[in-house]
Amino acid sequence: MTDSADAILNHLPARLKEARRNQGLSLDAVAKLSGVSRSMVSQIERGESSPTIATLWNLTRALQVDFAGLLDGAVAKPQIETLRASEVPTIDNLGSGCRIRILSPPEEAGKHEVYEVSFEPGGLLDSQPHTRGAREHLTVIEGQLQVTSGESTSTLSAGDTARYAADVSHRIAAEHGAARAFLVVQDA
Repeated sequence: MTDSADAILNHLPARLKEARRNQGLSLDAVAKLSGVSRSMVSQIERGESSPTIATLWNLTRALQVDFAGLLDGAVAKPQIETLRASEVPTIDNLGSGCRIRILSPPEEAGKHEVYEVSFEPGGLLDSQPHTRGAREHLTVIEGQLQVTSGESTSTLSAGDTARYAADVSHRIAAEHGAARAFLVVQDA
């Protein structure tokens, strides 16, 4: 074997185990998804067995990782993605007197969206209904906000959280001064 082949075989167990853990999968779950026995997956991760190309292909498909990337010597992507404050996308033209910072990654749009919303005194974010079953979770960080979902209204102070239907007309208003909140939108 060549030195590069040895290097691949030396790194493969750790890369497979890392991929499984990054997906939050147990050995049993990988076995079911890949069709490779649990004991074989465990042996491969411990470096006690060298997988065939077919076995490796099934594992990479189950773990949703790139087959070639798993084998090459490329440096793995950092496990912490950092966006500096100046890099976070911001929306200033939605609602009035409010600024929305998009904290969730683009691939989460429509599924699990996270925002930081800052309101000027009297600021308002008025929203039309999202898709059926959509929900919002609003936690006030500073100030006071009034939340309306359908016909229901609740006033929140710093530290309070409201969970409400977002598949009806809803609004968030800063009627008593400036405010800041975190907003999580599910299934929008």
